[in-house]
Amino acid sequence: MTIAISLKVHEGLVLAADSAATVMAQAPDGAPFVVNVYNNANKVFNLLKGSPIGASTWGAGAIGKSSIATLMKDLRRRFSGEDESYRNWRIDPKSYSMSDIADKVRQFIFEENYEPFFSDWKEKPDLGLFVVGYSSRASLAEEYQITIQGGNCAPPLLLRDQDSSGMTWNGQTEAITRLVLGFSPMLPDILASNFGILPQNQPAIGQVLMTTLNANFIQEAMPLQDAIDLVAFLADVAAKYSQFAPGASVVGGPIEIAAISKHEGFKWVQRKYYFESQLNPSIPDIDRETFKASSIPAARKAAPSKVGATKKVASTTHKSTQTKRRKV
Repeated sequence: MTIAISLKVHEGLVLAADSAATVMAQAPDGAPFVVNVYNNANKVFNLLKGSPIGASTWGAGAIGKSSIATLMKDLRRRFSGEDESYRNWRIDPKSYSMSDIADKVRQFIFEENYEPFFSDWKEKPDLGLFVVGYSSRASLAEEYQITIQGGNCAPPLLLRDQDSSGMTWNGQTEAITRLVLGFSPMLPDILASNFGILPQNQPAIGQVLMTTLNANFIQEAMPLQDAIDLVAFLADVAAKYSQFAPGASVVGGPIEIAAISKHEGFKWVQRKYYFESQLNPSIPDIDRETFKASSIPAARKAAPSKVGATKKVASTTHKSTQTKRRKV
C-alpha cells in the first residue's frame, strides 16, 4: 500500500508519495501473494525532463521483472525521443496536451505491460497513477488519474477542470480522509450494516457531513510553498497513522515531494538517493545544493517503516471550498 497525493492550486501542482512498494507473485493455484514490501521505492516521476509534467503511483510496486519506477523511466525515454524504436512517441515540448500524455501512459503501463504479464493471474493486483502537469501554452494545470482494478482500466479520468483547485489522495486513505473530511471512508459500510441506510440513500448524509466537518485546508489562491507544506504534513500524518494503527504499517520509508509550476516546471522538493552525489559528479539529475545521499530534511522525515501488504486500492478526492465537493 502507499499514500499518494496530488494537490492543485492556481500557482501549480504538488505530488507526494511514501516509499513503500509491494512485490507480488502468483501461487500455483493462480492466487497472488505478497513476496515482500520494500521501503525505498521511487513513486514520484518527472515524465519529460525540462517540461512541467509529472506522475506518481500507488498499488502494485512492479510488473513482472520491472518496478514501476523502471517502467516510467523507460516511458520517459520514449517521450524524450531517446528510444529509436518509438520515435513517434517523442513529445514536442511546444505542442502537446496532458490528455494525450495520460492516454500514452495508460497505453504503455496497462496495454503494453500490465495486461500481457497478468493475463493468466486468477486475481490481478490493483495499480493506480496520477498524471499531472501543464499542456503546452496552458495557463493552468491538469490532473488525470489512471486506475487499474480487477484487471480492468478505464480511460484516464480528469480529476477537475483547469479552473478548479483541490486535492486527491489514494492508497491508504483512512488518516487523511478523517482529518480533511471529518469522517472515515468506512462510513458508508457502517451506515448500511448498522442502520440499514443503503448506499443510494447516503449522498445527502455525506454532503451534510462534508459541508459541516470539512477542514477546508485548500484555497485556490494558496501559494505553492504553502501547498507543499500542506502535502508534506498530510503525507506525514498518513505515515504516522499507519505506524501506530493496529496491524502492519502499510505506509513507510521517506516521503518524496515534487512541485510543478508553469514557469519553473518540475522541481524536486524532497527526494532520496541511493548514491552519494559527491561520488557521482557527472550525473546531471542532482541539484547539489539541495540534495545529498538519501536526503530528506530531518524535520520532514517519514515515520519509521514496517513491512505491510497490499490491500484494495481506495481513492478519495477533496476539492477546494470554491468548487463542488465530492459526494460519499
